Amino acid sequence: MARLERDPVIEAYKKDVDRSLLRENLRRSVEERFRNLMNLQRAAAELRRAGREARRRP
Repeated sequence: MARLERDPVIEAYKKDVDRSLLRENLRRSVEERFRNLMNLQRAAAELRRAGREARRRP
């Protein structure tokens, strides 16, 4: 079997990836992952709204 060469760019980024978070997320069901994603999207939308409102104030 041929051995794949490691991409130096990917290797450089891998050191900054918290794999424990990936493993934790993969233990969840698909439904739980979607629910977490929707909660994150709601929070991001609220932050954007609050930022727009703060910029409008003198």
